Amino acid sequence: LVSGPPATRSGYGAHARDLIHALIEMDRFDIHINSLRWGNTPMNALNDKDPKDKLIIDRLLKENTMPSQPDIHFQISVPNEFSPIGKYNIGVTAGIENTTPKAEWLEGLNRMDMNIAVSEFVKNTFETLVYDKLDEKTKQKVGEVKLTKPMEVLFEGADLNIYKKTKEFSKELVDEMDKIKERFLFLYTGHWLQGDLGQDRKDTGMLVKTFLETFKNKKNPPALLMKTSGATFSVMDRNEMLKKIKNIKESVNAKSLPSIYLLHGDMFDDEINELYNHPKVKAHVTFTHGEGFGRPLLEACFSEKPVIAPNWSGHTDFLNKNNAVLLPGSLINVHKSAVPKEMLQEGAKWFGVNYQYAGQMMFKIFKEYKNYTLPAKRLAITNKSFSLKNMNKKFEEILNKYLPKFDELPKQVKLKLPKLKKINDKKESGKLKLPKLKRVN
Repeated sequence: LVSGPPATRSGYGAHARDLIHALIEMDRFDIHINSLRWGNTPMNALNDKDPKDKLIIDRLLKENTMPSQPDIHFQISVPNEFSPIGKYNIGVTAGIENTTPKAEWLEGLNRMDMNIAVSEFVKNTFETLVYDKLDEKTKQKVGEVKLTKPMEVLFEGADLNIYKKTKEFSKELVDEMDKIKERFLFLYTGHWLQGDLGQDRKDTGMLVKTFLETFKNKKNPPALLMKTSGATFSVMDRNEMLKKIKNIKESVNAKSLPSIYLLHGDMFDDEINELYNHPKVKAHVTFTHGEGFGRPLLEACFSEKPVIAPNWSGHTDFLNKNNAVLLPGSLINVHKSAVPKEMLQEGAKWFGVNYQYAGQMMFKIFKEYKNYTLPAKRLAITNKSFSLKNMNKKFEEILNKYLPKFDELPKQVKLKLPKLKKINDKKESGKLKLPKLKRVN
């Protein structure tokens, strides 16, 4: 059984689809999929006319039940939602974007038999964190909460059949890009999440402000192209994005400001790759406070264009100072406006880039672009090791290392059956009722 959000247009959704396809290709499992929501993200990622998607669709559970307890349960989610409903349970998580996940996340990881993280950053964060466990009445320390189950790193692989260098572009993209007068675009790809200016997790607002401050009152400046949205691709969401940009522009004191273009809406992977490769797009940029992995940055690097990103968190597994432009900064507190109250752990920190330095580097890349093209080409070559094919290979190696043989799996005991019946409202004998998990943004 695989529980996850493969039908959603989200980072977790894309990762779930990749892992499910990997399991199918192994041709050693009878796979059933418990499809879950992921916040408010659209659930239209699967197309029944697409042969690859059809492989997933055909394995989706029609009802929220299993005829018996699954031998193996993979759950692709945040750890506090992990539910050990299989005989052997594996949690898969992009984990955390800051220094301090809540204790409930460690408890969730410990409910599984083993866990898979997407980066060394996530693994190290979970493995080094320890909480004191206090008695509810006396408030005296009675133990510790820490990770006790094994954890392996499995990167999110890029599909090199899609993400690659190309000079072929759709007429639709060409027509849209022809409307942009500037010939030098910085491209930002990512969500604009909740939070005050400078506090949203991707730090999208301060990227906009830094770009405006850097190139204001300049003759023939570059432009910023933003492929962004909130949680949906609705007209209301688009208007909210435009409003945020307008408010930031009005806060900058200048005689003239560089252009900012919003690209809002659903795009297929091959369309995104064409966008990355368009000759007007010269560099990829993000000021993100933290990433579990940062998959769009990996996929963007195969366009062989400079990547500008903070020198912290998951994406540093595949971005290094020799081939990418890594921005310095410091750890800052996670602001209460950036995450729901129930998700915020006191003392949690993430990375804030040095905006002055970031602006200087954007200006330098604009003026001295040729100096950054060779490192970008090297980055594309070295990162081919982070391919989907290599991810699938490592995934199977991890499973071979940890999965017990079938005859060694714990056998179901009759004493456990009432517990399974108890959570089954229909009281169907022997059927396992699957939990309906809700993702908290």
